[in-house]
Amino acid sequence: MSKDPGLASWLQLTLTPGLGAAAIRGLLAQFGLPEKVLSAPRVQLERVGGPAAAALLQPDAVAAAVENALRWAEVPGHAVVTLADAAYPKLLLEIADPPPLLYAVGRLELLARPALAIVGSRNATAQGMRNAEQFAAAFSAAGLTIVSGLALGIDAAAHAGGLAAEGSTIAVLGTGVDVIYPRQNAPLARRIAESGLLLSEFALGSAGAAHHFPRRNRLISGLSQGCLVVEAAVASGSLITARAAAEQGREVFAIPGSIHSPLSKGCHALIKQGAKLAESAEDVLAELTTFRRTATASTRAAAPQAADEEPLLAHMGFDPVDVDSICARSGLTVERVNADLLRLELGGRIAALPGGRYQRLN
Repeated sequence: MSKDPGLASWLQLTLTPGLGAAAIRGLLAQFGLPEKVLSAPRVQLERVGGPAAAALLQPDAVAAAVENALRWAEVPGHAVVTLADAAYPKLLLEIADPPPLLYAVGRLELLARPALAIVGSRNATAQGMRNAEQFAAAFSAAGLTIVSGLALGIDAAAHAGGLAAEGSTIAVLGTGVDVIYPRQNAPLARRIAESGLLLSEFALGSAGAAHHFPRRNRLISGLSQGCLVVEAAVASGSLITARAAAEQGREVFAIPGSIHSPLSKGCHALIKQGAKLAESAEDVLAELTTFRRTATASTRAAAPQAADEEPLLAHMGFDPVDVDSICARSGLTVERVNADLLRLELGGRIAALPGGRYQRLN
C-alpha cells in the first residue's frame, strides 16, 4: 500500500513497458521482492524475464510515471495494493494469472469480504435491469459484496443494487482507476468511490483497450465466490466472465428468460453446460456453502412476484408485446388497453420499449 517503503520498486517493476504480469511473477519467484529484482545482473534478468526485463536497469524511463503513482497513492482513499500486502485479495491468489499490483479507490476492506459477481448485457431489457438490481440488493443485504465491471446495462444495475445495502459493491475497471469508462457511468463511479470500491490492475491514465476487458473479466470472477449472469447473448463478454469463473472453480449461475429473447440464449446455453438456474436470490445463496449470511438478510425482494389483481399483466406475459396482441389476447378495446398500460407504466409495473411494445417488470 502507499506507506510501503518498497512501493516505488513495485511500481517500477509493473510500469516497465513490455514486462507482462507472467514475467513479473517469474522475476519475483526467482529473486524475491522487487528491490532484489532491480539489483539483479542484466544477464539474469533477461534469462528469467526475457529481453524486456533489461529495461528494469533504466529506471529513468518510468521515473515520472512512478512518481505520479506515488503522489496519487498519498491521496486519502487511494491505495496501491501489491502481492506482498496483507490487503491483497486472498481469492485472487488462487487464480492462474493474479495481477502483481492493484490500484484502488474507496473502501479497501471490501477486498476481504465474501463477494458475488453479477454480469450481463450492456443492452439489457428493462426486466433484466430490474432483476440485476433486485438480486444485487438482496445479496448485499445478506452480506455479499457485489462485483461487476461498471459497464452500461446489467453491470450498472448490479452496482446500484449493491450500494443499496451493507454488502456494497466493487467495480473492476478495464481502464486506469482514474479513467471512468463509459462516461455515462461517471455519477455511479463517484458513488462507488464514496461507498464501495473502484479497482484496476492497469496503470493510472490507461484508456480502455479491447484486450483490457477480457483481463478485467478474470478479476471480476476471481474476486468472487460465484458468478451470476442475468442476461447475455450467445456471443457475449459476460460468457467470458462465466467461463473464467468455471475455470477458477467458482460457482456459475444464470437467470433464465424468454425462449424468444436473444438476451436469454447465453444464459440458457450456460444452464445447458451445467450452470445453476437462479429464479431467486435464495437459489444462489443456498449454493454458496462457504458463505454465512447476515442475521438481518432478506432475499424475498429478488424472487419473482406472482400475478396479482391486474389481469392485463397475465395477458401480457413476460415477453415484449404490442398493443394489438394484448387486445387480441384480452378481448379488450384499444382504448381500454392503452389506458391500463399507461396506469401500469406510471406505477412501475411495466416498461415501454421501442417499436410500440411493452414488457412486464414484475
